[in-house]
Amino acid sequence: MNSDIAIQVEGVGKRFRLRHAGTRTLKSVALDMLRPGKRTVRDLWALKDISFSVARGKTLGLIGANGAGKSTLLALLAGTMEATEGRIGMCGTISSLLELGAGFHPDLTGRENVFLAGAIMGLTRNQMKKRFDAIVDFADIGQFIDQPVKHYSSGMYVRLGFAVAVEVDPDILLVDEVLAVGDAVFQRKCLKRMAEFRHQNKTMLIISHDLNTIQSVSDEILFLDHGRILGHGTPESVIGQYESFSRGVTTSDLRREWGTREVVLTGAEFFDDGGRETSKFKWGEALNVRLHYEATKPVGPSVFGFALSDENGRVVNGNNTQIEKVEIPGLQGTGSIVLRLPSLNLASGTYLFSFSAHSADHQVNYHRLDHAFAIGVDAGKRFEGVCYLPCEWRLDREGAKP
Repeated sequence: MNSDIAIQVEGVGKRFRLRHAGTRTLKSVALDMLRPGKRTVRDLWALKDISFSVARGKTLGLIGANGAGKSTLLALLAGTMEATEGRIGMCGTISSLLELGAGFHPDLTGRENVFLAGAIMGLTRNQMKKRFDAIVDFADIGQFIDQPVKHYSSGMYVRLGFAVAVEVDPDILLVDEVLAVGDAVFQRKCLKRMAEFRHQNKTMLIISHDLNTIQSVSDEILFLDHGRILGHGTPESVIGQYESFSRGVTTSDLRREWGTREVVLTGAEFFDDGGRETSKFKWGEALNVRLHYEATKPVGPSVFGFALSDENGRVVNGNNTQIEKVEIPGLQGTGSIVLRLPSLNLASGTYLFSFSAHSADHQVNYHRLDHAFAIGVDAGKRFEGVCYLPCEWRLDREGAKP
């Protein structure tokens, strides 16, 4: 493995064998043996064909929905699970916080668990004594350090676990959702410690559903879905990909497509005013759409329209070329039409675009794509409802004209 690489993962897969749920009797086992074609076990690949590397001193963030395989991947890297296929190379000492209370014995005190964790890491008791005060100070659990950890709250568990993980001074730190449990003060302490790790040229892998945080601490991000890599690259680009993917999954039940198909809407691309293709827009920003079509046979005067709905399918706004007096005399072959919304004065959230093409007399619907394209809006302005309407307030003083 290259000396500049701290973690190398090549073609890794992890398979779990799932047995049929329910109580099995001796009779059912015997019958299954006589019927070899009847399977009571099925294979579940939690990870498949995973390959990536992390350079020394870099931080890799892992994102994806629950069940994507993120925690399984960290467990393989930590050595608490064994890969079914592929190869993993790790260079340096490893410390991990994979789940709440992992590695702690519930009947031992916090103090005893600290020294036990050090022993597991290969550190001597004297080495842990030198680190002990710093661990207790970081964990901030006071007198509970001498209480059995089975009496700890979830916050105390994760504070002590993270304190041990960082104070043993590893070369590689693996952290799974530590920021989801701690309070705001602890989160700030964690982020500060992570920043110190980065300055010390340490390598980190972090799982978090907090996209703002993981973007701020990561050099690169890996996007997993159902055990496979869907994205790997810069934080901004991969988070944008993940958000777009998530919006599509969330709203897929609302999609509908219909029409006679003399004209087919073949796709839509969304751009900001700088020409950058994106599905995420900010308050007041312009949105541009290039809608592609193919006329399977020549048609007469036509109309293109759109509707913008919230994520529940309720229409926020709609318009078409006929209302705006843009004439489409006829369509033949392939082409595109551009829609521009100069200012998205919308509340933060997910919105769905529907597009249509129909005859100018509204008698023939060539093609409709309902709720087919999702965008996200990030609004810094606060107001009630979905759409912002400019308004003015003044105190009505006696005698003042309205």
